[in-house]
Amino acid sequence: MDVLQAIRERRSIRKYKPDPIPKDKLMQLLEAIRLAPSWANTQCWEVILVDDSQTKEALAQTMPPGNPAIPAFSQAPLIVVGCAQQGRAGCFKGQPATDKGDWYMFDMGIALQNLCLAAHGLGLGTVHVGAFNAQKVKEILKVHEGIAVVEMIPVGFPDQETKTPARKEIKDFVFSNEYKRSTDL
Repeated sequence: MDVLQAIRERRSIRKYKPDPIPKDKLMQLLEAIRLAPSWANTQCWEVILVDDSQTKEALAQTMPPGNPAIPAFSQAPLIVVGCAQQGRAGCFKGQPATDKGDWYMFDMGIALQNLCLAAHGLGLGTVHVGAFNAQKVKEILKVHEGIAVVEMIPVGFPDQETKTPARKEIKDFVFSNEYKRSTDL
């Protein structure tokens, strides 16, 4: 699958078949994370693979009631918990090198989107989950200090059809030379 096709077609999947993910596909997903670009090649990402049903249920309970991703945690065969080493990305000698602060969220976003695009290309579904109590997740998974829990992503074979949501037109978010709408697009 071509990259632009994967970008166009990837959708948030919240219903999964119980089928396990073959090891070769899992390794390709992890390779997609490994190959992601990062600030000064710091590669601040770490992931915890959760396939234990009790742990997945405990993770689901860290989300606010009504979060549409909650059922996915019991259905999907795997939850990837994206974590980041703090004080590395965007930092020099442990201090932020720009006015943006620690870049771990930026680098994790790239790495985890790589995972989601690779998953789509392999016939798997994913959904980015960010609405949860990160401190409770740290406690459940025994995550060390200095490591931030950034995101949780259910991964599995989709058990739903999705529709393409409305998207902005290019002219609605592109500006030319200064913060004014481009008239050339």
